[in-house]
Amino acid sequence: MPASTPRPGDQSYDGLLVADDLPDGWYLPSRFPGERDDDASEQIDGVLGYNDGVATDSQQETQSASDENETIDGRWRYLEHEATHTRVMIRLQRQLLAVPEEIRITGVIYLPWRPGDPITSQLLRELPTARIEAAINKRLFAMKRTETITGGKIVLPSGRKVSERDLLKPLGDPKKVPDFYEMVALQHGRLTQQGDINPSATMAQLSGVALSTAQGWITKARDRGLLPPGRRGRAG
Repeated sequence: MPASTPRPGDQSYDGLLVADDLPDGWYLPSRFPGERDDDASEQIDGVLGYNDGVATDSQQETQSASDENETIDGRWRYLEHEATHTRVMIRLQRQLLAVPEEIRITGVIYLPWRPGDPITSQLLRELPTARIEAAINKRLFAMKRTETITGGKIVLPSGRKVSERDLLKPLGDPKKVPDFYEMVALQHGRLTQQGDINPSATMAQLSGVALSTAQGWITKARDRGLLPPGRRGRAG
């Protein structure tokens, strides 16, 4: 997650959630969860015991070195419904190893307008989590996933559609292939998801190029924001 310092109460400081991501009828107050001016996401996770499996430094290091999506370093954001004044806190988490990378809502705290009022199933169903996720991912990531009758397809910025099996094919010439660096990011993500400890070497082999060439492609994909920063001490 970005480490920038927010203005007091600015929930959009890190770009993870902005007001335009919310459906009509919902808004993003100028204060963080807990009626605070600062982002207390780490403390909220601690109070809830959200990351009880990564409570120690050793457990956090183990997760950071794994090939599973991380659960640490999520961000809690506070929403309100304009008509009912329902108060909701949602937890946003980057899914770094998803293909394509995405943001998911990984926790919800629902508070009624008046303390003590009951929580009904109807009110819970009206919480637009899927629409919020879709809006965030459309804004942050150039690629989107669409489901077709024949299975999952990934729609690239040019409109070109690729299937899952296309992700491990040779990438071709960056000057001739539309969405080349998006394909670099997708191939890298798929290999990482499969447990490849050195995806850059595998990518070089798949495309029949030098390792330095594949590493250069990956660097450019990172520079374009299509891949997250590399983890220190890990190949690829």
